[in-house]
Amino acid sequence: MQLIDKTALITGAAGGIGRAIAERYAREGARVAVADLDLAAAEATVAQIRASGGQAMALAMDVTDEAAVDAGVERLVAEWGGLDIAVANAGIQHIAPLHTLAYADWRRVMAVHLDGAFLVTSAALRQMYRQPSGGCLLYMGSVHSKLASPLKAPYVTAKHGLLGLCRSVAKEGAAHRVRANVICPGFVRTPLVDRQIPEQAEALGISEEAVIRNVMLKDTVDGEFTTLDDIAEVALHLAAFPTAALTGQSVVASHGWYMQ
Repeated sequence: MQLIDKTALITGAAGGIGRAIAERYAREGARVAVADLDLAAAEATVAQIRASGGQAMALAMDVTDEAAVDAGVERLVAEWGGLDIAVANAGIQHIAPLHTLAYADWRRVMAVHLDGAFLVTSAALRQMYRQPSGGCLLYMGSVHSKLASPLKAPYVTAKHGLLGLCRSVAKEGAAHRVRANVICPGFVRTPLVDRQIPEQAEALGISEEAVIRNVMLKDTVDGEFTTLDDIAEVALHLAAFPTAALTGQSVVASHGWYMQ
């Protein structure tokens, strides 16, 4: 068990990638705060973790609300005494061509991905800097942190921006024993991706099967989706890594879609 006596905060953790990471961390011995906009769903994830013998709490958290983020971190620290790992995972998507993209939709995507990541970072660093052991920040990027795709300008821009935030944290946090890295998944079959399939099919005028085969997975080496377990394994490795030899980096897990 690689995370014994560690405490972790994971945003957007009621389902999908966030939940998979929360469950994996709990199996590895961490106390896990499951933060999500949907408190009932977060509580269901916590119940499952506890039923499996893990330790967890649910936090209602809108990552675009500074007061909510700060309150969540404060509650976690008050109950568990510190914060060792923070995973900024919350995210949304909006499919539209740039020439018709509404500014409100652009701002909404930016707010969740970038503003939310900043607020989680700020709250986490204030606690981690007080700890002799420092801590670990992880950001959920994407292959779209490296590449662009049509119809996804806000998402692509935000995911690129997370690389810059992560690298800044790695530089500033080093003196306080804080590491930071970005996880860059390929397409993972989550509700977020499932919603994109019909949206892209309509926007591109092709079938949903063609979206999967010829858009999402066409550049992988095996035509396979990346799995929740794949990303949870990467998140565990980065959280448990013992030194600053691995900081300010982006780890791509995409079945060869993007090779760096």
